[in-house]
Amino acid sequence: MREQLQQEFLAHYGKEHQYTYFSPGRVNLIGEHIDYNGGLVMPCAVTLGTYLLIAPNYDGVFRFKSINFKETAEIIVGSSNEKKQEFWFNYPTGVIEHFNNDGKVLHGLDMLYYGNIPIASGLSSSASIEVVTAFALNDLFSCGYTKLELVKLAKWVENSYIGLHSGIMDQFSVAFGEKNKALMLNCDTLEYQAVNSNLGDYLLAIINTNKPRKLAESKYNERVQECSIALTALQTELDINHLCDIDTETFNLYKHLITDEVILNRATHVVEENDRVKLAAKALSNNNLAEFGRLMYASHNSLSTLYEVSGKELDTIVNFCKPNKNVAGARMTGAGFGGCAIALVKKDAFEQFSAEVAEYYTKEVGYAPSVYSSLIGNGVGLLNEVVAVYA
Repeated sequence: MREQLQQEFLAHYGKEHQYTYFSPGRVNLIGEHIDYNGGLVMPCAVTLGTYLLIAPNYDGVFRFKSINFKETAEIIVGSSNEKKQEFWFNYPTGVIEHFNNDGKVLHGLDMLYYGNIPIASGLSSSASIEVVTAFALNDLFSCGYTKLELVKLAKWVENSYIGLHSGIMDQFSVAFGEKNKALMLNCDTLEYQAVNSNLGDYLLAIINTNKPRKLAESKYNERVQECSIALTALQTELDINHLCDIDTETFNLYKHLITDEVILNRATHVVEENDRVKLAAKALSNNNLAEFGRLMYASHNSLSTLYEVSGKELDTIVNFCKPNKNVAGARMTGAGFGGCAIALVKKDAFEQFSAEVAEYYTKEVGYAPSVYSSLIGNGVGLLNEVVAVYA
C-alpha cells in the first residue's frame, strides 16, 4: 500500500512526497452512553486509520486531495476559510483555520489523504483526519502545541467549524492511543489510565452493519434529556452532579426516587455501565478475556433492553457471537441504531468467523455487513514510527 500511495502522490502532484503521517480510528471497548453522565469510557486506537502524505510547495497554497473522495480543494495560506457544504476537506481546512486564529505561521503544502476506516461507521474517521492534520502541521512548522492541545483543537473543529455536537473521546483516543492498551478516560476531567490490554490469541473483529444511522442524533438528544430527568430526581436526596457519581449499590438505595419506568431503565444502564468499565479494566489488566467478554455481553444487553439504542442489526451480530466458541465477547459500539459491533475473535478463526457472521447477518437482515480485523494500535505519529509497532 505504501508504494501505491507514493505513486498516487506522484501522479497527482508531479513530485515525490517528503513526509507521511498516520492517525488511527478508534473503537470504544466498553462504557457506552455514559460520557455525558460523568462516567468513564474505555476506547482504544485501532490499526485502521488515515494516511497523510505531504510535500512543501512554494505557491503559497494548501492543496487537498483524497483517494477516498473525488472533491479536491486549494486555499491560500493565511486566508480565512469558511466551511464549504459537506465536503471531506472541511476537516483539514478547519484545522488550518484554528492555526491561523492562533497566529501560527504556516507555508504551502501539497497534501494527499487516504483512509481505510469505513465512512459513517462510528469509528471516528473525521477525528482521525482532524488529528493527523493538526499533528502534521504542528510537527512541520514547530508550532509548539502539546498533544492535549491538539486534541482540544480538533474538537473545536468538529464542534465549532463543522457544527457537529460531539465529545472529546474520539480525538483523545486517536491522539493518545497506545499499542495493546485501552484508555480508561474521564471525559470531564480528561484524566486517564492506560490499561494493559494484550489480546493474546484474539483480535478485534469490527462488524459494520452498513445501516444508515438516521435515528442516532435525535435519539442521542432524547437520552441526554432522559438522564437529566433521572439526575434531577436523585438530587432531591443525593448531593451529586452526575449519574455516574454513584455506584450501583448506592443507586439501588435511592432508585425509588425515579418513578417513571423508562427513566429508571435509562439511569440503571448508566450507573451499571460505569461500574462495568471499572470491572473491565481489572479484567484486562489480569489478562482475563473471559471475564472481559462477559462484561461486553452484559453491556450490549443493557444497551439493547434498558437504554434501547441497539436494533435488529446490532442484536443480530451479537446473537450470532454468543454461542460461537471462537468469540470471547461482543457488543455494539458507538451511538447505536446502526454503525458497528465489535467482537473478540480468535486470530486463527477470523476468516471463518467473517464468512459465517456475514452469511447469518445477510439471511436475517437482508443485506451484507462489512467485517474488518484490527489489533489495538498506537495513536497519531510519523508513519515510520507507527509502522515499527504495527509490524
